[in-house]
Amino acid sequence: MLIKHHKVMLNNPQLENSYNKTITTIKSCKTKSQLEGASRMVENFKNLYKKVGYPKVLLYSLENTIQKQHIVCQL
Repeated sequence: MLIKHHKVMLNNPQLENSYNKTITTIKSCKTKSQLEGASRMVENFKNLYKKVGYPKVLLYSLENTIQKQHIVCQL
């Protein structure tokens, strides 16, 4: 796994694409309801890729990004 320009580069293009879309969606949230939708995206990501396996650091990154965005939305 490589990180290039804040994008994660993985050996699985579909996983990489899903991860990057989820991160982009989280960062675009401006309201609490949008963040709730993004949280569901993270849960869907976990459920989908749990079956094929994914680096745990991706889940940490997604959850960390959600937490940071919660702070931004409260400002």
